[in-house]
Amino acid sequence: MNEINEQELYRQLVQNCNDAIIYSDRDGLIRLWNKGAEEMLGFSAEEALGQSLDIFIPENQRARHWEGYYRVMEAGTTRYAKELLAAPALKKDGTRLSTEFSMTIIRDAEGKVAGTVAVMRDVTARWQKEKTLRARLAELEKAQGA
Repeated sequence: MNEINEQELYRQLVQNCNDAIIYSDRDGLIRLWNKGAEEMLGFSAEEALGQSLDIFIPENQRARHWEGYYRVMEAGTTRYAKELLAAPALKKDGTRLSTEFSMTIIRDAEGKVAGTVAVMRDVTARWQKEKTLRARLAELEKAQGA
């Protein structure tokens, strides 16, 4: 059996994961952008690295996002380490996605918060299906009440 060292295992796990894995520093600049992020959001790693997270955050969500982001950077904790956060995202071509993601706080050698990793999944198809079901249920309830 071929052995693989731990560092190579981690590199392949992150890089080849189908979910988007995005590491951003304390200032919200993208420092890691895997293949899953490229496929989901349409930006190549070269286009995304060094850019603000704003490249995929809808404009009307940015103030709320940054308020929460900086609060997490200061506190060093987030409830989204265990709970999923649902948030819209924009692809490079302007298409809107529904996403869910968890966050992991990354610390430097001294234990100070260095940034955060988000592991994101596109849940647009599920969200659309649920929206359709809710609308159909409302129609049926309205028809029964008539």
